[in-house]
Amino acid sequence: MTGAVHEVAGGRQLRKTLREAGEDLSDLKDVHKQAATLAANRSKQLAPERSGRLLATIRAAGTKTAGIVRIGNNTRVPYAPVVHWGWAAHHIAPNPFASKGAQQSESTWLPLYERYIGNTLNKIEGI
Repeated sequence: MTGAVHEVAGGRQLRKTLREAGEDLSDLKDVHKQAATLAANRSKQLAPERSGRLLATIRAAGTKTAGIVRIGNNTRVPYAPVVHWGWAAHHIAPNPFASKGAQQSESTWLPLYERYIGNTLNKIEGI
């Protein structure tokens, strides 16, 4: 499902600076996954549950550049974007449970990034 994106201001510049300082950013992948897991768990609490199939497809992933919450799939739950964003032509109201899950869990995942940045900066000489 595409759509909601929460971006850390200056994230690209931070990654560039850390790479130049010799950091490989592999730890950042883990932090992204942890943050995405927290957001995914909150999204599961807010997701509509008729058959349970949509709920079963909510999952988290982390890369060096992003934490990702994925919902739905192309075969068994292709309707996930419609549930989340709605479909006005068919009178289906949006239910942005994934966006709300990320927003409502921000106070739990934001400290992960703050701690990572603080620890990483402490490892770099000259700062």
